[in-house]
Amino acid sequence: MAKMSLEDLRKLREKTQSEIKKRDLEGKTIQIIVGMGTCGIAAGAKDTLDAFVKALDEKGLGGDAIIRQTGCMGLCQNEPTVEIVMADMPNIIYGRVDAKVARDIVEKHIMKKELLNDQILDRPAGDILKK
Repeated sequence: MAKMSLEDLRKLREKTQSEIKKRDLEGKTIQIIVGMGTCGIAAGAKDTLDAFVKALDEKGLGGDAIIRQTGCMGLCQNEPTVEIVMADMPNIIYGRVDAKVARDIVEKHIMKKELLNDQILDRPAGDILKK
């Protein structure tokens, strides 16, 4: 194995610190919860999770959001499923979330606070949603 230069070690440290920061809950205002049960994984949830990571990094939101994994949400026919939890927005569960929908969620739901109505599986009743 080749020796690493001091610059290589610094880059590795920065990358590792960035990855650790993404997992830290403190100071996060956005939670993205991806259903990673066997049904979700079989339907492509790993690609969905990777798409969220990439989209958040591209938009500079990696420090504001945490991406978590959970087991089956009980909505197997709609996998991959994703729940979005953020301030000033209702908790929403989206279904059939592929890489394109994941990017749309980041751009529309998270950045513009617009719901993707065609993808919603579950949300609070209309009478408790604030307009």
